[in-house]
Amino acid sequence: MKRALVLMAIAAACLGSAASTASSSPAARDATPRFVRTAINRLAKLVVKPAAPMTGYSRAKFGPAWQDVDRNHCDTRDDILRRDLKPFTLKPGSKCVVVSGDLNDPYTGKIIHFVRGAASTAVQIDHVVALAAAWRTGAADWKPHRRLYYANDPAVLLAVDGPANEQKSDNDASGWVAPQYTCRYVAQQIAIKRKYTLWVTAAERDRMSQYLAGCAVP
Repeated sequence: MKRALVLMAIAAACLGSAASTASSSPAARDATPRFVRTAINRLAKLVVKPAAPMTGYSRAKFGPAWQDVDRNHCDTRDDILRRDLKPFTLKPGSKCVVVSGDLNDPYTGKIIHFVRGAASTAVQIDHVVALAAAWRTGAADWKPHRRLYYANDPAVLLAVDGPANEQKSDNDASGWVAPQYTCRYVAQQIAIKRKYTLWVTAAERDRMSQYLAGCAVP
């Protein structure tokens, strides 16, 4: 009996020591979310160059808007509305066309009720890295099919508050970030730039770095 008690005490001491070691490890002390650490690492690997001129740019360079590039017989706008509006209602007889729904807007934190029609611009589909911003940082040299795919890639797109999207315009992170979505927004921009081998300007990189440094909480 005495031997069993001694063994139990030793086991408890070992467990306490292991817990103490784990809590003092760098990983335990680092409150920075993994997606932020990933973004910081990826940002450090992006090419830094001055913005290219807007010579030759137009929206048409990225193909007709909201093409069905994934061939699911639905246009891209409705694909994103179905993904981001919760809940949503489809047009009777359609598997694609969203006629209404609620958006928990990542950019402003507001709940926006979408109704297709005259007021449908209350919810807009944003290219997280704007088409013009992509043009200035590498897309001007792409083939047309790559630009078309970029403009319709769900990884590049979010349904968002219309006025916030209009305020953003074609700014990169040095000129605008989503006020309620800063950490995720910057991380998503970096992921997009990495995926499409777009570069960043020095000002853009510096602002991204500043924002990420403040992202200790997801």
